Amino acid sequence: MPRVSPQLALKLAAPPPDASTAWRDGACVTFLGSPLRLVLDTAARAAQHCGAELHLPLPPAAGPQQIRDAAESWLRDAALRHFRAVAEKSAPAGRRPPPVVLGFGKDGPWVQSVDGTLRCRWRLIEQAPEHIERVFRAILGEPQVPMSADLFAAG
Repeated sequence: MPRVSPQLALKLAAPPPDASTAWRDGACVTFLGSPLRLVLDTAARAAQHCGAELHLPLPPAAGPQQIRDAAESWLRDAALRHFRAVAEKSAPAGRRPPPVVLGFGKDGPWVQSVDGTLRCRWRLIEQAPEHIERVFRAILGEPQVPMSADLFAAG
């Protein structure tokens, strides 16, 4: 019988993490490369981003699913606004930026151009702004024209 390393044994013996602990008052999500603390705020009429906090209009007794739904709804809206602004900034001079839509798949490229529309995985919003901009510049940059060894060759 093969010997199992102590670290692997601990990992195998550990109970799976409880997903609900991530969605509670005071928990953090990642937004633009930084932690964003979730605050349940009955005085808020809508979700509000205040510095390093996201105030959600939920009562203290809100369950993990309610908190997740409210936080992810705000994050998706923020992602779409941010991605549209980055697309506009990254579009080559004189060109209109393509429409941006959110994708919800877990696999595939972070951003892809499909029929003139940019489909962005919404969780890209967790990355730092400079990483997001780099991805958009790579997609929207000027197309590279291959140079011929003979500049006077018929094309």
